[in-house]
Amino acid sequence: MYKRQGLNQAQLTAWVQAQGQPAYRGKQLYDWIYHKGARSLSEISVFPKQWRSSVENVSIGRSQIHHRTVAPDETVKYLLQLADNQIVETVGIPTDKRLTVCVSTQVGCPMACDFCATGKGGFRRNLAPHEIIDQVLTVQSDFQRRVSHIVFMGMGEPLLNTENVVAAIQSLNQDVGIGQRCMTLSTVGIPGRILKLAKYQLQVTLAVSLHASNQATREKLIPSAQKYSLHDLLSECREYVRLTGRRVTFEYILLAGVNDGIKQAAELAQLLRGFQSHVNLIPYNPIREADYQRPSSSQIQAFVNVLKQQQIAVSVRYSRGLEAEAACGQLRAQQLQPSLG
Repeated sequence: MYKRQGLNQAQLTAWVQAQGQPAYRGKQLYDWIYHKGARSLSEISVFPKQWRSSVENVSIGRSQIHHRTVAPDETVKYLLQLADNQIVETVGIPTDKRLTVCVSTQVGCPMACDFCATGKGGFRRNLAPHEIIDQVLTVQSDFQRRVSHIVFMGMGEPLLNTENVVAAIQSLNQDVGIGQRCMTLSTVGIPGRILKLAKYQLQVTLAVSLHASNQATREKLIPSAQKYSLHDLLSECREYVRLTGRRVTFEYILLAGVNDGIKQAAELAQLLRGFQSHVNLIPYNPIREADYQRPSSSQIQAFVNVLKQQQIAVSVRYSRGLEAEAACGQLRAQQLQPSLG
């Protein structure tokens, strides 16, 4: 079915004209989709009733909220039902000054990282641009606040869906009005895909998930690392910095007794020396499917101290939405359950 969501104003204008409507209806359709949160063509009240009736079954690509969970910190996790009844997870993270959406790019994830709930459920399919955009519009409508920031850190590996993710980024920027510099795209690293992303010359922040300071540990945590060495990954990141002029953020989930030691901190500092980068340390968020533990506060601080002593820019990111299983690494694909009422 032809999706209006994800199309720009010129494309929407061409579509309404093809339906025998005047060109100015394209601007109206554009405003209602991107700025007024319309979920169907039939609710766009400025359209003639007769035409609304004739196009009421034409989809604009909105999902349905299947389930909504609110954490004590006001983070909201949504299970969104797509047109084919697949379920995807999205998280709205509010503060006084911003509203961030953690969006998914795939239904499930093929990367199978050992500490991540999403990968435990396997992979189903890529999301289309309109299904990515819809997540942001859903959160914006539900919170009745403008979304200010987007992190592509939900279900899936964005660089296995590069074309659709880039199309969504461009629409979210140009049509929804969210600055690219307020977007972060996270990847575990796919050979050649970081350089492919560089060719688009986006202004988003690239966040690369390392999670280990040496190849052996990384292969235990991230199965795909067996085919993509740390050396090759970092070489590609350096070339990305050269081509784009953009700093790279490295994400590192701290797992007690696995990758959180002083030795590993020193190894990580050595890997990143001279790199235009920033390290985000993320204390592990527990999932039912794995037995890893979060390090103590003193162990986390010791790791931070080693990096700072080596002049590595570092910060600790404590995830929001932990109680609602909406935190980093906790999102999992859930099958659609029959309604009980």
